[in-house]
Amino acid sequence: MAGASGLVKIPELRKKILFTLMVMAVYRLGVHIPTPGVDPVALQQAFANMQGTIFGWFNLFSGGALERFSVFALGIMPYISSSIIMQLLTVMVPHLAELQKEGDQGRKKITQYTRYATVVLCLVQGAGMAKTLQAYNNPQVVLEPGYAFVLMTTITLLGGTMFLVWLGEQISENGIGNGTSLVIFSGIAARIPSGFSSGFSLLRSGELSVGRAALVLALIVATFFVIIFVERASRRIPVHYAKRVVGRKVYGGQNTHIPLKLNTSGVIPPIFASSLLMFPATIGTFVTAGILHTIAGMIAPGSWLYEILFVVMIVFFCYFYTAVVFKTDDVAENLKKYGGFIPGIRPGENTVKYIDYVLSRLTLAGAVYISAICVLPTLMTQSLKVPFYFGGTSVLILVGVALDTVAQIETFMLSRNYEGFMKHARVKGRAAYT
Repeated sequence: MAGASGLVKIPELRKKILFTLMVMAVYRLGVHIPTPGVDPVALQQAFANMQGTIFGWFNLFSGGALERFSVFALGIMPYISSSIIMQLLTVMVPHLAELQKEGDQGRKKITQYTRYATVVLCLVQGAGMAKTLQAYNNPQVVLEPGYAFVLMTTITLLGGTMFLVWLGEQISENGIGNGTSLVIFSGIAARIPSGFSSGFSLLRSGELSVGRAALVLALIVATFFVIIFVERASRRIPVHYAKRVVGRKVYGGQNTHIPLKLNTSGVIPPIFASSLLMFPATIGTFVTAGILHTIAGMIAPGSWLYEILFVVMIVFFCYFYTAVVFKTDDVAENLKKYGGFIPGIRPGENTVKYIDYVLSRLTLAGAVYISAICVLPTLMTQSLKVPFYFGGTSVLILVGVALDTVAQIETFMLSRNYEGFMKHARVKGRAAYT
């Protein structure tokens, strides 16, 4: 109750939360706006035949926009794919690496390049999706096939994705939480009611037994608890600060710690891995023959090759993203600058090696944890023949984004409480004592 009252008492935080909810409502409204030139009844029948394929996974991350073929059918995944490409290029291309070090101006330039790459990916994926629907004849989905439909659909889907990117940026700047993650979060959360509805339908029809349903529900609850426990787990490296005498004052002499989270990368690895696996699989579905079509069938969701590649990419992005967001050189330099040291470890290069050693072990444990959460529940639910959106990836994203958003709210409230203390404190000058 105290936390809820705090939300009400802080006008700025209340405005941020209401703004975030409003933007997410706009996104959910856009999911129901159909792309022109498509027969909705035939589209529902066609999509029912595609369940369990790569289109089902696209539909999950688009929040049901694909099955309606709305203006948001591509979702925000092209932007995420572009972000992955740009982050990889910043490591390999010196010019981009220099831009990243230039502060806000350099990051704005990289963001601009990311948007350009998003436009290119949207054009490719939008045109391919339009041609796929146009070639589907059982039943015929497109009312008037032709180049005009492909061009109109491509431009519409491009506009929808770029509008989603803009909405995500507005949430990050004026709302609360990470905008891109919240867009994906709201899309997955919107599928929960239909997921339970499908589960109850299977239960009533006898396709899913009561024992299996209970096992799936227990698996979901256990997954939630494991994610919450691990996401809050951290390794604390003790740090001591030596005493320094400056004039007549003594500084330092205190003990603190460096908190290293078990899962430093958060929900980024499964999102990145899913995005990269979706792209080639989607390209493969645009052709009806050839090696690309064969590859698309081999890496379809649920196949062993898909799960193996998924795990490999998760491990890679765990290490890659941790190296990007946590600079051990900077941490060691700051410790040395302010007279801090890790007991038993010399400042400088030895501190860097020690933190790298601990962080690499934590990252390995985090990668194993994320891989297990994303793969094992999915395989088990698929073997029990229940809807795929109960998979571990979606649960991890839901819980991870929710925890990050709550942490930002708590940080905001804490900072405002400190401001409140400072407002009511009386700062007395020299005249007050004379």
